[in-house]
Amino acid sequence: MDLQEYFAHDHFANHVGARLLEISDGVAKAEMTVERHHLNAYGVCQGGVLFTLCDLAFAAAVNSHGISTLTTGANITYVNPTHVGDHLYAEARELVNHHRMPFAEVRITNQEGTLIAIFTASGYRKDALLSENNRIKE
Repeated sequence: MDLQEYFAHDHFANHVGARLLEISDGVAKAEMTVERHHLNAYGVCQGGVLFTLCDLAFAAAVNSHGISTLTTGANITYVNPTHVGDHLYAEARELVNHHRMPFAEVRITNQEGTLIAIFTASGYRKDALLSENNRIKE
């Protein structure tokens, strides 16, 4: 199954407006634009939205080998705020391509190249290949 098609069924990522731009061997890039409904009470993009964008890019990068991989743990550090209209890019790079426990870093930047957040995560690789059977039915 094509990974772009597979991740098109990520209902939550779709809900927040995150979408994948590129997927290659151990690398992925996702994007989204910050809208009013993404803001927290302080008036900046809510951290959970940024986490979701990173998690999508992470998932695409570590699943790029065709083996179902689930996130086992993740950490995010927010270094700059984002506002309505900011266009965000999350670039994931697999740092450790272990057969069971991959590890990757994702960096979010805005349209000006300003670093917004750094996300690191590990995953667990299952034996099964990605397929229609590994996805929630509509």
